[in-house]
Amino acid sequence: EAALRELREVVRPLREPGYAEALRRKAERARKRRLRLQRRKHEARAAKEEEAARAAEREAKIDQWRAKCIQEVEEKNREQELKAAADSVLSEVRKKQADTKRMTDVLRGLEKLRKLRKEAAARKGVCPPPSADEAFENQVESLKTLLKTRTELYEAEERALRVMLEGEQEEERKREMEKKQKKEREKLLQQKLEMDSKLFGDPAEFPLAHLLQPFRDYYLQAEHSVAALIQIRHEWDQYLVPADHPEGSCIPPGWVLPSLPTNDTWATAVR
Repeated sequence: EAALRELREVVRPLREPGYAEALRRKAERARKRRLRLQRRKHEARAAKEEEAARAAEREAKIDQWRAKCIQEVEEKNREQELKAAADSVLSEVRKKQADTKRMTDVLRGLEKLRKLRKEAAARKGVCPPPSADEAFENQVESLKTLLKTRTELYEAEERALRVMLEGEQEEERKREMEKKQKKEREKLLQQKLEMDSKLFGDPAEFPLAHLLQPFRDYYLQAEHSVAALIQIRHEWDQYLVPADHPEGSCIPPGWVLPSLPTNDTWATAVR
């Protein structure tokens, strides 16, 4: 009897009028609350993903700027190293040229000194014989000819070294340019593979016999058929509008990538 009375007390509110409606309203409020929480959770997740995407974009720009700065510094260092190497190679030739110039100056000083001594001796009434003047002049001319020949030889050697160093520098710049272009081509190829993977799926997961292959053939038919390219271009040209047209927009320059899933159901369908 005690258990029966307890059960009757528990069941009694269910028999009261309006209790079921109140219970339904309470359940409805709980359901709406759960939906609000789920929506806020999805919004928070989307905001977090958007912020992460923006952060990744900022990091990518920073990395790109840093790589550009590093490349500029490396190019400047390479130029300085090439210049130092050129100076080192040409230093010996410059030293020879300096020695030749110093010898020329010494010879010019000897001529001036002999002239002064000859004038001083003439004032004292002493005159050297003509044979001495002729021997001195012959010796000076012989030395001048030798120094001129050496000067021309060193100048030709310097020009040859400069041409060789300029050729090496040009080859180095060409190699650097080819390396840079190769990196750009690899980067563009990687971007194309990523876009193709997003648009048509991973080729490793979707072989040629897969059911998506007809769609790949459809979207890539312009790469294999001129008639298909003309037809597709004709269909695109029908929608060409100026950039400031209020009812349209210009054709994008590349593939339009799909946006990220906004809910779990869509994400499972994409996977």
